Amino acid sequence: MHKSWWKIASVILLVYTIVGGFLMDVPRLFILNESIRNLYFHVSMWFAMMILFGVSLVYSIKYLSKQQYKHDIYASAFAGTGTFLGLLGYATGAVWANYTWVTDQGQSLSNILKEPKLLGAGIAILIYCAYFVLRGSFTDMDKKARVTAVYNVFAFVMLFPTIWIIPRLVGSLHPGAPGSDSGNPALNFNDIDSRLRIVFYPAVIGWTLLAVWITTLKIRTRLLADKSLL
Repeated sequence: MHKSWWKIASVILLVYTIVGGFLMDVPRLFILNESIRNLYFHVSMWFAMMILFGVSLVYSIKYLSKQQYKHDIYASAFAGTGTFLGLLGYATGAVWANYTWVTDQGQSLSNILKEPKLLGAGIAILIYCAYFVLRGSFTDMDKKARVTAVYNVFAFVMLFPTIWIIPRLVGSLHPGAPGSDSGNPALNFNDIDSRLRIVFYPAVIGWTLLAVWITTLKIRTRLLADKSLL
């Protein structure tokens, strides 16, 4: 039981996130209104994604320095779960965009598809999808581990210009971006109040712990399958 406390914490935090996210009071910000509840899902999943990609990067660097095959297994497992969270985050973001930009503001689909934040997020996810395509293109396990470890470093570095830097430098419909009139930045402390914080921070922890839990199961399966190689 003492080794599973973080799994229990994950379940409790996510139950709290779902119940609190739908039932607890939220501030009525301009344009966002009730849709700001998606902060607990969309933004939290992306935070968890960044954490898992960071862990994957660490294991790729460990593989390059120590050449231990288990580090490649850890790196690919964390990258896989991180990519899945990225897809979920993109999907929840698309739902959010539909309600705030299309329904409320009457933006056209062409403007939505050209939105820099969505384009950057899509490129970032595709870069990590290419990581797994690259892994599948090798038959030599050592070469696969070595080349994809180097690529993983590149993929993580590219997260920052595609998601965080470039979309903030150009005009965007996304809240908080230059030229945006569609709401407020989700993490601006002038806008996010205690009603959001008491659910948002537990949500980030809960999604991250769940993602780590899923990843550990994948790793255990891979280690059992590749036991002879280790």
